[in-house]
Amino acid sequence: MVVAKQNYEQGKIPFTQKKQNYEDLRKQRVEENKRRMEELNLPQLTQSLKTAHSPKPSPMKRTKPRAIGTEMVEVRRSSRVRDLPSPVYKEIVIYERIGLPKSGRKYSYSRKDLANRVYASDEAREYAINKAEELESKLEGGHPSFVKPMLQSHVTGGFWLGLPGHFCRNHLPKNDGTVTLIDEDGEEFPTVYLARKVGLSGGWRGFSISHELVDGDALVFHLIEPTVFKVYIIRNKDYYAEAENNEG
Repeated sequence: MVVAKQNYEQGKIPFTQKKQNYEDLRKQRVEENKRRMEELNLPQLTQSLKTAHSPKPSPMKRTKPRAIGTEMVEVRRSSRVRDLPSPVYKEIVIYERIGLPKSGRKYSYSRKDLANRVYASDEAREYAINKAEELESKLEGGHPSFVKPMLQSHVTGGFWLGLPGHFCRNHLPKNDGTVTLIDEDGEEFPTVYLARKVGLSGGWRGFSISHELVDGDALVFHLIEPTVFKVYIIRNKDYYAEAENNEG
């Protein structure tokens, strides 16, 4: 067998004989391997290992019983309150911390279109500020005041009016509260004053829309009482009317 193998490897055996010898050698090796495995008891060992490591079936999950109906039952109560009447609950609406007093005047607000904003020219803006400062200088003494030019954020969108910080620290309350605005016709507009943010929030939108304020207008705020402002409005559009009169 060894000689045949050497002759096969050295190429001294014809092709057909090589093929036949190769098949015989392969079968012989297979038989030898099979016999050795049986001698070592490997088939039984392999089967036992498969059985030992086979996964155990998972236990069936318990499902909750399906509800088929409901019924009213008595709620268990502590012996200390068992003889007391049961509490009755109801929904309530929680409003803002600071509410505005009701006003007798009704307003119909329509939110301004932010895409159609009109911006004042520098000349018209400066005109309104100068006129407001001139008016402020003629106010009665003894009551503080300030001039506030209007920007788009004051009269459109969020309708938030920030006030001068130094003025608020010196003359307005340290806590949130209600500040009333009185226009030149004597109409009152309550607004929410936020002390930490130093400005007017709720109620300012109503004042702005009611008086048709636009970018470039200038307002004079005259503090006639601790939380009451008299408000004077200077329109930036008056600049164009005055310019036309001067040209005429």
